[in-house]
Amino acid sequence: MGERKEESVALTHLNEAGAAYMVDVTAKQPTVRTATAIGTVRCSERVMCALRDGTVPKGDVLAVARIAGIQAAKRVPQLLPLAHAIGVHGARVDVALEADYVAIKAEVRTADRTGVEMEALTAVSVAALAIVDMVKGVDRSAEITECKIIHKAGGRSGDWWREGYEPAANA
Repeated sequence: MGERKEESVALTHLNEAGAAYMVDVTAKQPTVRTATAIGTVRCSERVMCALRDGTVPKGDVLAVARIAGIQAAKRVPQLLPLAHAIGVHGARVDVALEADYVAIKAEVRTADRTGVEMEALTAVSVAALAIVDMVKGVDRSAEITECKIIHKAGGRSGDWWREGYEPAANA
């Protein structure tokens, strides 16, 4: 049986005593950074029909989800204790109806000292929560089934694509 090799990973948000702290990024130069996240909300056929027909009793679910996601991207430092307050210079949240689920995609951009992965994930998460909140009166079985980063660009580590989401894989 193969032996798993453990890699030593330094935890960047713990001091020598093991206490959590915010990493100091003041010496870093601002660079353009982007992150893209996706997520899904699985819904019943009844909900999907109501979304397509615009007959959800609470109103325009997709518009509310987009705005909720954009607002959420700008509020990450208030939600995550060790996140830096950065300038969110661009946030786009797309919401699309598929056969039996709602697809959410968020892209967040900045020209700052740290990345925007948490902003993109938070945008998708809150957009998904807004959808569930608005359709739960029609069907309580709606569920958030995924939320993940698929791409990040900029900063010291450069570009990264989740396997299966590379530009060539989507062509």
